[in-house]
Amino acid sequence: MKFNIKLALLVVFGGVFAAESQSLPDLYPFPNAAGILETHNSGGQPIDLTGPFFQSLGTNGRSCGSCHRPAQGWSISADEVKARFESTHGLDPIFSTNDGSVCDHSIDTSSEGGRRKAYRLLINKGLLRIAIQVPATAEFNVVSVVNPYGCGDPSTVSMYRRPLPSTNLRALSTLMWDGRESSTQTGTQKITFPTNPGDLLVDLAHQAFDATNGHAQATTPLTPQQQQAIMDFEMALSTAQAIDYQAGALNADGATGGPAMINSVTMPSFYVGINDPLGGNPHGIPFTPVIFSLYDAWANQPFQPGSEARNNARASILRGQALFNSKPINITDVAGLNDDLNLASIPGTCGTCHDSPNVGNHSVSAPLNIGVGDVNSPLDVSYLPVFTLQNRTTHELKTTTDPGRALITGLWKDVGRLKGPILRGLSSRAPYFHNGSADSLADVLDFYNKRFNVGLSPQEKKDLIAFLNTL
Repeated sequence: MKFNIKLALLVVFGGVFAAESQSLPDLYPFPNAAGILETHNSGGQPIDLTGPFFQSLGTNGRSCGSCHRPAQGWSISADEVKARFESTHGLDPIFSTNDGSVCDHSIDTSSEGGRRKAYRLLINKGLLRIAIQVPATAEFNVVSVVNPYGCGDPSTVSMYRRPLPSTNLRALSTLMWDGRESSTQTGTQKITFPTNPGDLLVDLAHQAFDATNGHAQATTPLTPQQQQAIMDFEMALSTAQAIDYQAGALNADGATGGPAMINSVTMPSFYVGINDPLGGNPHGIPFTPVIFSLYDAWANQPFQPGSEARNNARASILRGQALFNSKPINITDVAGLNDDLNLASIPGTCGTCHDSPNVGNHSVSAPLNIGVGDVNSPLDVSYLPVFTLQNRTTHELKTTTDPGRALITGLWKDVGRLKGPILRGLSSRAPYFHNGSADSLADVLDFYNKRFNVGLSPQEKKDLIAFLNTL
């Protein structure tokens, strides 16, 4: 009973403290549907809410914190954005027509009803409009754009994407979904083993500059001091689920869940290629599919009478962790894997693509197209535009809801390829995938089950969701 009372108090008072304070205590608890999320600041210092990250440095009132919220794992969730719309009648700075609305012209935001229509993808899916010009040297032309919201320009393509978390950054191998902040084409650096972490820091500074100019519509460039302050702030943060409502504290009884262990164990040991399945480990250490070991200690805990709910929850989480590490997946038709390796079928697991130990992103830059943005995706992508691209040499046609990395490199093979996200803090930031097409973790698993014929049973899905909710 004491544990539940504590959780109830956190729900009631959590938002009040955050709203009135200029800082958050280290490991401040934010409730979500599965439990409690926490962020650990390097050194255990309070998280300063007054620095450049939270300042309006542009002309539309936005800050980095407009789209990177601590309670949502330093991203946004559709539910939180919807609540923000209702409480401000759509006048919060996140609701800006430069990229928050479905298009930046031929829309009416003079009334609340007009704003609700203009910002409907942001409200319902947590999506921002990302407009990127097709490279002049691209191997393809955009020959058709079918966009239900307007913004059908084939030369500057408008896509709709989720903001990535601005935490746990030390484990990044690529910055942005399409890698545009880690690409020579944009004046940034590819993240590699010999140049890391210096390359990451350069890219983060560049990204802060670009985001302030674009998302916040700045007319005065960030100073080097402001860039450094934003970068230092982001690099100090590690975020993860800390408490599960059923299983209890995720670092109890020898387990290593929660954000403090990311900061002290996982991220300091990360290096580019640390567990690359294609032999990219610079030290020659073989790949292991055992990606997560957070809850191994629970396997040896005796069953405690009177704690059946907790015991059962921990057992489910343990089974989910084992499934993530070992459930066979026959990987087919994934651009970036099957085509690059010239293999029609690759035996794998979840860790083939989410290989960084206890973090879950790819340890090298490896943009892939697993089919999330395909027009025939098992997910509902009917709310997204459809682009038809034609190869300038072969005249082959491709249709997609997001050209992905191809808009950065100009390469035909990169059409639809995108990076995967770090998996920590998942339960706080639904919906999922770059385009918000999975409303829940159950939808994520249904996608993989259908796309790759994984054969997950109802119990296996339940166990995997229980595990993913603890990340």
